[in-house]
Amino acid sequence: MTSVSDGDIIVEFVQVGNSVKVSAIDTRSGREVSIVGSPRTSQTELKRVAINKLKYVLSKE
Repeated sequence: MTSVSDGDIIVEFVQVGNSVKVSAIDTRSGREVSIVGSPRTSQTELKRVAINKLKYVLSKE
């Protein structure tokens, strides 16, 4: 199981039409995951979901 701290993650927000694509990248492994959310959702919440998804994916490796 891989442990990742939030300081080792890059988070990117891109507006795509009526949605926001949020990518989270682990700087050590280069693994990237993405989520799509509503632009009405706070960036904090979108970031939290993307980081949790990245941690989940890394724990499966």
